[in-house]
Amino acid sequence: MSILAQIREDTKQAMRDHDNLTRDTLRNIAGAIRQIEIDERKELSDAETEKALQKQIKLRLDAIEQYKVGKRDDLVEKESGEVAIIERYLPKQLSDDELETTLKAIVASLETKTIGGVMAKAKEVIGSRADGKRISAKAKELLG
Repeated sequence: MSILAQIREDTKQAMRDHDNLTRDTLRNIAGAIRQIEIDERKELSDAETEKALQKQIKLRLDAIEQYKVGKRDDLVEKESGEVAIIERYLPKQLSDDELETTLKAIVASLETKTIGGVMAKAKEVIGSRADGKRISAKAKELLG
């Protein structure tokens, strides 16, 4: 079952359970994915859907930072709940140790050890199992 199909099924279940936060979050991300499909005039693969979900998480994390500055704890809590719901549809994130081990192997395999080369190879190998900011920070640390 594709990620989008799973989101649709979980939306129906959330409606049956009267879980408004989950229902609204899933409708929101399904709508965002559908809009991307309309704009690009194609059906998204699961990998492309994962990228769209990561973007939705990033938007919510940015909003959380703004709400913290504005001392809006109620909205911080709501956005944090939405992040947790969206993360269910993404692969398990790499721990810091796993990320470091993977990046060390990538750096060792490259002939020219530049940040751009490491990032390109890392995104190919790691995919959506780690955020780009985490990969970049750890790669810069390893390259010195």
